[in-house]
Amino acid sequence: MFWQFLKMDLRRKGCLILLLVLVLVVNIVKGDNNVVFNVKHKYGGRGGSVLNELKAHDSRRHGRMLAAVDFQLGGNGQPTDAALYYTKLTIGTPPKDYHVQVDTGSDILWVNCAGCRRCPSKSSLGIDLTLYDLKASASGKTVSCDQDFCTDMFNAPYSDCRVGAPCEYQVTYGDGSSTSGYFVKDFIHFDQVSGNLKTTSMNGSIAFGCSSSQSGELGSSTQAVDGIIGFGQANSSLISQLAVSGKVKKVFAHCLDGSNGGGIFAIGQVVQPKVKSTPLVPNEPHYNVVMKGIEVNGKALDIPTTIFDAGSNRGTIIDSGTTLAYLPNKVYSALMSKLMVKQPDLPTHLVEGSFHCFYYSGKVDDGFPVVTFQFADSLSLTVYPHDYLFQVNDNEWCIGWQDSGMQTKDGKEITLLGDLVLSNKLVLYDLENQSIGWTEYNCSSSIKVRDETSGKDYTIGAHNISSASTVNSRMLSMFILMISILCNLLK
Repeated sequence: MFWQFLKMDLRRKGCLILLLVLVLVVNIVKGDNNVVFNVKHKYGGRGGSVLNELKAHDSRRHGRMLAAVDFQLGGNGQPTDAALYYTKLTIGTPPKDYHVQVDTGSDILWVNCAGCRRCPSKSSLGIDLTLYDLKASASGKTVSCDQDFCTDMFNAPYSDCRVGAPCEYQVTYGDGSSTSGYFVKDFIHFDQVSGNLKTTSMNGSIAFGCSSSQSGELGSSTQAVDGIIGFGQANSSLISQLAVSGKVKKVFAHCLDGSNGGGIFAIGQVVQPKVKSTPLVPNEPHYNVVMKGIEVNGKALDIPTTIFDAGSNRGTIIDSGTTLAYLPNKVYSALMSKLMVKQPDLPTHLVEGSFHCFYYSGKVDDGFPVVTFQFADSLSLTVYPHDYLFQVNDNEWCIGWQDSGMQTKDGKEITLLGDLVLSNKLVLYDLENQSIGWTEYNCSSSIKVRDETSGKDYTIGAHNISSASTVNSRMLSMFILMISILCNLLK
């Protein structure tokens, strides 16, 4: 329809000029694909009505946690505007684009495949869903159950394996939804950092799941994507596979811009800014660290530090795939009692059952305290009122801290810090040295990473593509309307 319209309008010289302007402007807005992953929030721009959905997302997530490269990052950490990030991957020969959720808490990449039962066919996110077709990719091949990847994936010999039979998988999430299929291997295309704000094409042969069946939320959600990409620690994760092939080191970083949206996501050793780190808790499936205490306006909360080891997980989980922040009941209660010290007469009310909210017309950073988490090796993480408070309506603010015991299905208490506290900080995951660190940073600026091959340090800039597809679409529609109007005036 679009091209028919353009062909019709090309009859007039004035319309041809407008068309050339349109093409140039759209190309400028799109820019060069400097990075592989165009990350966007799944629940973008949906206001206060998304609160229950945010908690449902976090609840499902808690149940399912199982060279330098530059990635475009988009979205923001505001609870009323988003809940998770998705990005664009280019896979196969010829290459095709797939939109997948970025997840630091899981360990495999999988995409929906041709012939899939109950895989989504459309999405309300403004993206076109694509089914991966192994037969259509000249570089794709099946991973058999007798291959090393399959054995490493399950940390044991594959049961009932027949030579040449596919390596099958099934993942069941906390809400009961599941995906199952088999592993394949194909080229995934990346943008390797080759200079300051410059990249060159690089590809790697990566094993990933080919989903042939889905159930529950995965198969029915209107906010559907093509799959999930895991940045966890296991050998099956994307970064682990790239590291084994010698293409990268197992180090990556993200900087989520909570003010302007977008930010920075990169694989490689960050040399600027300097980041202080704390050890990861060994033998844990997630990114767990040891919390030593919490301060409110510089004064320590009176809580036993052993409480942070509650539940089946040791330590505090750092997870960019979770939106809010979850604390054990005693910690949550102690923190909440201190938050309102400056506002003793300010009434609070519940929104959607569990969000404590209030009306406030002043500057929240002046009226509420700063919260600081203390970790092993003297690493601190400061969370400002504008981080943990979010606006749902005019002058109506809600508190992002949550009681973890009220969120998990089994009532187990965990300590988990999500985007609520990670935004506006550069977070560095160094799996080579089993540490994680962060520093407050302007995520709209740039960082420097080291190219291990040349030893040179290169600049990686921030990206904001959370609304890029929407903006491009709206601009395209606007320009088409302009062409139509102006061409009619030329008649």
